[in-house]
Amino acid sequence: MPGSQDYAADPRNDTILVYLNGGLVPRREAKVSIFDAGFSMGDGVWEGLRLHKGRLLFLDAHLDRLFAGARAIGLDIGMDRAHLTAALARTLDANAMTDGVHVRLMVTRGLKATVSQDPRNALGAPTVAIVAEHKTPRPGGAGLRLATVAVRCTPAEMFDMRLNSHSRLNLITALLEAIEAGADEALMLDPHGLVSSCNATNFFFARGGTVFTSAGDYCFNGITRGHAIDLCRANAIPIELGGFGPDEARGADEAFVTGTMAGITPVREIDGRALPQAPGQITRRLQTLYAVLKDADAAGAARP
Repeated sequence: MPGSQDYAADPRNDTILVYLNGGLVPRREAKVSIFDAGFSMGDGVWEGLRLHKGRLLFLDAHLDRLFAGARAIGLDIGMDRAHLTAALARTLDANAMTDGVHVRLMVTRGLKATVSQDPRNALGAPTVAIVAEHKTPRPGGAGLRLATVAVRCTPAEMFDMRLNSHSRLNLITALLEAIEAGADEALMLDPHGLVSSCNATNFFFARGGTVFTSAGDYCFNGITRGHAIDLCRANAIPIELGGFGPDEARGADEAFVTGTMAGITPVREIDGRALPQAPGQITRRLQTLYAVLKDADAAGAARP
């Protein structure tokens, strides 16, 4: 199985219109300059969203995270929430999209006078792009295979994992190591050698009826992760947030990962050890609860 971000190919994506700096352009014409800060330095922030039954799920939480990330790097998006929401709606409407769509909203520091790290060389206007594609998660069968890798998650004072930055090379390096080990995704440890996250998703495991996950200091600030934690607490599923070693994860009864693209995805193997339950009872229950949560949000949200 290729991973939690895998999706079924859809020919409709060949002719989508992409939002780029206020305009809508065909996919093949959606281009940025080599002097764009995002291209040259990975200088920008982004959000991934799901369109479900005509609604962008948990939109307020995603916009909160986007604007917080932009503030953290001193980036002026140049649009307020209302204008960004309108741009998202315009993109979806132009592509006649109503369901089963993954949206990538990207903002970079924009064009620079020269290729360099210095943000003072930016010419003043950010680049804002929205790519909406028909993406249905490919059925994963029994689940993902994870491999613990040497690349570590980092603290905020080094490289904040909670920031949705365009700079993903450390995570790509982790994934490459996992692929070389015959796995689908990388299981990454924190600086203390404790289980933190995967390269693109957040990680949970369960043993004896209790769910365990990182305390959150070194993993992604995942919206789906937050929902999974809240669903456990609201439905009498014991859960502990803290520091847990890789041996504890390998000895789990079951495990799963969370992310916007696929929601809750089961894990079937960690470092070559097949988990006894894949997917397990708790994973299946949380998948059901999350599906209900998505439907409720879609029914109650205003169309962006």
